[in-house]
Amino acid sequence: LVDISTRWMSDLKEGVCPDAFWFDREHCCWSANDTLFYGDKCNAWHTWPELFGHYSEDGFAYFVEYWFYTWWALGLAGLAAIFVRIFAPYACGSGIPEIKCMLSGFVIHGYLGKWTLIIKTIGLVLAAASGLSLGKEGPMVHLTCCIGNILSYLFPKYGKNEAKKREILSASAAAGVSVAFGAPIGGVLFSLEEASYYFPLKTLWRSFFCALIAGLILKFINPFGTDQTSLFAVDYPMRWSYIELIPFIFLGILGGVIGTIFIKCNICWCRYRKTSSLGHYPIAEVLIITFITALLSFPNEYTRKSSSSLISQLFNRCGPEEIKYREVIGVTNSTSDISFGSLMNGTIWKLVLSLIFKIVITIFTFGMKVPSGLFVPSLAIGAIGGRLVGITMEWMALDYRDAWWWGIYCEPGKVCVQPGLYAMVGAAAVLGGVTRMTVSLVVIMFELTGSLEFIVPTMAAVMFAKWIGDAFDRRGIYDAHIALNGYPFLDNKEEFTLNSVAADVMRPRPGDLPLRVISQEGMTVGDIEELLRLTDHNGFPIVVSEDSPNLIGYVTRPTARKTQEGIVTDSLVYFSAVAPVGPEGPGRPVPLRLRKLLDLAPISITDQTPMETVIDIFRKLGLRQLLVTHMGKLLGIVTKKDVLVHLKELENEDTSTMLFI
Repeated sequence: LVDISTRWMSDLKEGVCPDAFWFDREHCCWSANDTLFYGDKCNAWHTWPELFGHYSEDGFAYFVEYWFYTWWALGLAGLAAIFVRIFAPYACGSGIPEIKCMLSGFVIHGYLGKWTLIIKTIGLVLAAASGLSLGKEGPMVHLTCCIGNILSYLFPKYGKNEAKKREILSASAAAGVSVAFGAPIGGVLFSLEEASYYFPLKTLWRSFFCALIAGLILKFINPFGTDQTSLFAVDYPMRWSYIELIPFIFLGILGGVIGTIFIKCNICWCRYRKTSSLGHYPIAEVLIITFITALLSFPNEYTRKSSSSLISQLFNRCGPEEIKYREVIGVTNSTSDISFGSLMNGTIWKLVLSLIFKIVITIFTFGMKVPSGLFVPSLAIGAIGGRLVGITMEWMALDYRDAWWWGIYCEPGKVCVQPGLYAMVGAAAVLGGVTRMTVSLVVIMFELTGSLEFIVPTMAAVMFAKWIGDAFDRRGIYDAHIALNGYPFLDNKEEFTLNSVAADVMRPRPGDLPLRVISQEGMTVGDIEELLRLTDHNGFPIVVSEDSPNLIGYVTRPTARKTQEGIVTDSLVYFSAVAPVGPEGPGRPVPLRLRKLLDLAPISITDQTPMETVIDIFRKLGLRQLLVTHMGKLLGIVTKKDVLVHLKELENEDTSTMLFI
């Protein structure tokens, strides 16, 4: 639905199919059996000037096309921003940073609700069709997680248990990548490597099953119209040589540098948006960026088309053996007589300008208040850079065909360089530099293109992209946005060496108010109501009494609130195994016994537990808090927030921007 709707709305910027307005350009041309093709034109599809009766390609026609392209882009992007602003603010962005936090135990109420699902689906179609430099693949993970969350409430085992629900969300993330790229195995590995915080074996096969079903449905629906699940299927006739590892590694280094620059600049711009008045006018920002994008992208044929179409063209294997390509670069009789012509130089300059434009405009686009992904724009940037390197290698192979290094593997009179392969490797390198993914990215690229033979060059480029990126900053774009938004997230790939213990981090600290607790006997419903009103804690420890703080258990805030509703405030509340026997009479309220609602085995640590162990417990169990005891007596509590604040203080970083919900 998203793919088909996006292609149709995107083509509306250039024209319409009069005989069947619901067809996009490609299906319109296919449906007309008597259509005559002239280059990239067909009689069944009418551009906007042609709809007004102007069939000549002159300045007026160009102006009309420019006008409609710009205004359609503004209208589509503006609608997406309005829907998000009014109906579902959580529908903006990629959603992957928030999904990662939720899979680590963080709860964002309403982020996976039905309104978010509906508005993000509509907004994603509108934003992607507007021509903004964004992708649909990241938000697809958010959409599938919304579906998984909604369906989990049909089964109380999963809907009422946050730990079980996270297993559903991990499988949903795998299904999202599977349908977005047609890469089921890549989706499972993406959930394992990038999205999920805790990934046991049962979650692995559940994710595999979800990705399998998603891939089968994708094959049945056939949204790409090619009877293939590979989004950018390629078929290169020649093999790569070991000497080409040098430019492949160079592409990896280039991808790491571009990824680092992109992350730094995008985070700086997003931080400025959060701290300036620009953040109060999200719709105006979307319209301004859309206008600049449409204004600058229309004159260049490579930026005018969608990012997916651009990637498909750059991955194309066209070379000197192709007739049209030979006409462009200049050829006399045979392949050995090929030389680059003026048209090819013009194409190179267009690609260079496209590369610069794509990098700059994506920096300002990602993070706006519309649904936006980063996979496809990153692939497009890398594909442009890789194609330029491939063209350079092709030129060297043609002009220096007699050099010894070409003679090792290139027979005289044959073309031995495939620029499309370099575009594919470059795309993987830039995406790896931006996201810092490795294994899952290589598998996704393999499933995207169906080219198992070229998996080694892709692996080399991705590894060098990660090494170069990690040399500047180990955080990928998603982890950087998590830190920017201040979400309580402990990266399970990061290692810590600390000299502190739990007592150094726990609360209450010296000078603080005593820890709020509930005594197992002697408190009334009114006392608990007052405790809930004065605090916003997620739960409360249960102790024997204030004078004897031996830990008995733990009760969550929702449980404490629900059990006291509709009960007389003077009623005594007992959490002990046996309620004390006292005088009862007609005027005395019935006591409330809540022993069965307690967590009688809350996870606790001693005050001398090393902080490395505390961090491992938080990361591996997905906890929100730990109780601290000494000889069985409650001393305090350590929350994930306390741990993150402690880590930032050790690094002398500002903790005022951290957000906790």
